[in-house]
Formats: sequence, C-alpha cells, structure tokens
Amino acid sequence: MQPTTPTHTVEFDVDYPDRPLDRFSTLLRPLFAIPILVVLAVLGGPALGAGRDGGGLFFIGLASGLIVVPPLLTIVFREKYPRWWFDFNLALLRFDNRVMSYLLLLRDEFPSTDEEQSVHLEVSYPNVRSDLNRWLPLVKWFLAIPHYIVLLVLDIGVVVAAVAAWFAIVFTGRHPRRLFDFTVGVMRWHNRVVGYAFALVTDRYPPFQLSA
Repeated sequence: MQPTTPTHTVEFDVDYPDRPLDRFSTLLRPLFAIPILVVLAVLGGPALGAGRDGGGLFFIGLASGLIVVPPLLTIVFREKYPRWWFDFNLALLRFDNRVMSYLLLLRDEFPSTDEEQSVHLEVSYPNVRSDLNRWLPLVKWFLAIPHYIVLLVLDIGVVVAAVAAWFAIVFTGRHPRRLFDFTVGVMRWHNRVVGYAFALVTDRYPPFQLSA
C-alpha cells in the first residue's frame, strides 16, 4: 500500500479484518468487554455513560476523561499546549477507540491498554503560536453544535449497523464491508470533532463527511 499524505490534523482508521472473525467472542461481546469497559470507566466514566445512552455513545466515550480545561487556559493565557497533556489526551483517545472498535465488532482482538493494534489514531502536536488561535478554545464547543446534532442521528445508525453486523458475524464469520466502513467513518467524524472542540489540537473546522 502506498503511503498517503494526511488530509487532516486528526487521522483515524481501522484495519478491515479480511478473515473469519471469532463467532463465539462476537456472540458474547458485551460480556467479554466488561473488564476493559471498567478500566475505561475508571479513567473518566465514558464506558458507563455509553452503556446508558446509545445515542451519546461516541461523545461520551471520546470526550469524558480528557484533560480539557488546563490546556484551554494555557492556550488562552500562555499560548502553550503542554506536551504531557497532549500525550495523555492522545493516549486516552487511542485507548478509547480500541475499546469502542471492539465493542462495535470492528475487530475481535481484546483491546490493549497501550499497543496500537489495528486501530489507528494520529494527531499532529500543535504549535500554538503558529497553528492555533488563542481565543478560539473559548467558543469551539459552541461552534461544533451542528456536528453534535448530525452525529446524534449517525450514532443511531451505528447502533443499528452493530446489531446487523452481530448477526452477520455470528452466522457467517464476516463483518459486512459497507457496515464496517460506515461505522469507521462515524468514529472518524467523532474523533475530528473531539480534536477540534475538546482536545483543542486544531482550529480546522471538522468536515461534514465520513471519509478520510
């Protein structure tokens, strides 16, 4: 595969499992996922919230637990984004995406707490003085409201896609490619909105699209 030039500050993808998936693991996925969901919940409560509200699955899963206010203040008042806060947020987002990919049946490897596995999230570290407007963090959460509305609808579609994929994998061992691509696209969209409005790593307004 030829390397591609990044088209966005936040890049997300999941390797399609072009092989038979574990039917038994898929059949009992909610049960198998409990231990790693507990770990994720302890970090910030996202997994518990996701269980209560299917429509808010991704925003709760991606935004809860992030360090938001301290970077916001340092960007506004010091024009700095401390590297360790950035690294923590990126590590948490990567872990959260691995867990959500497992829960949504995109992969059947049990999520690692530190290894990338087959779920890829790349975020460019921003130079605040040259890459970011120091005042935008104060209003980004508000500017992203149209995305929240659209993604709420798309999240319902993701839940339906996960149910359909569950039946397909249990009976055939394969995750339908179109359902897979749709779910990955919605997760990509969410990651870009979170990167813009909460992780504050980019000023580029997220595109209204599922594709890379």
